[in-house]
Amino acid sequence: MSTPSTAGKATGTDVVHLSGTSRRVRLGVTAVVFAVVMSGTVWGDDSDFPFGPFRMYSTRADPDAPVVSTRVVGLTAAGEEVRLSGGAVGLRRAEFEGQLPRMQEDPELLGLLAETFAERHPDAEPLVEVQVIHRRFELVDGQRTGEFTDTVVVDHDLEEAP
Repeated sequence: MSTPSTAGKATGTDVVHLSGTSRRVRLGVTAVVFAVVMSGTVWGDDSDFPFGPFRMYSTRADPDAPVVSTRVVGLTAAGEEVRLSGGAVGLRRAEFEGQLPRMQEDPELLGLLAETFAERHPDAEPLVEVQVIHRRFELVDGQRTGEFTDTVVVDHDLEEAP
């Protein structure tokens, strides 16, 4: 009676040894990845992620530096401000802030926010202007001082729109 051959079958206790070349290749790849990650950590920025740090999580803001908050408002003919954020137009602040450079280049895009607001709130008073405002809060030791300044970053007059 012959015993079955076990050639080519690996069991859970078999150890596979790497050749010297395989070890050197793995060590070289590890060294390159380590070097890229370390250089990204020292000199990198958000755009280098995952080889660079996310500054949002890896740095600390100065507790005495001002904080800027972006808000979008629509103005009615009576001069009342209507906040155009979140559920009012279906666009979150972070999404809007990511598109802010486009809106600065082409302020007519703000008209789309007014149209969306009008569709979602048909009984609301019509808007005559849309503004993007940066509110700059002053801080001392990380606490608001109560002082702030508003700066209109971009605006679009809806009455002049075609």
